[in-house]
Amino acid sequence: MYNFLMTCILIVAVLIIIAVMMQPAKTNDALSALSGGADDLFAKAKPRGFEAFMQKVTVVLGALFFGLAMALVYLSSH
Repeated sequence: MYNFLMTCILIVAVLIIIAVMMQPAKTNDALSALSGGADDLFAKAKPRGFEAFMQKVTVVLGALFFGLAMALVYLSSH
């Protein structure tokens, strides 16, 4: 069971990396890279289309990764 969960967590980790890399860039100027984009914090519009889909996929994969990690911790402690 431990090996199965470890394989699943590795697959989910690769999928998270792919999902994050597929998300479109929000800004391309150097000032937002230095300031962290803090000036756009409250002016952000709700994402639509592909961007919204990729955000949902990333959240689901992150939750799945967290759940698998907790299951691995439980199995390794018992």
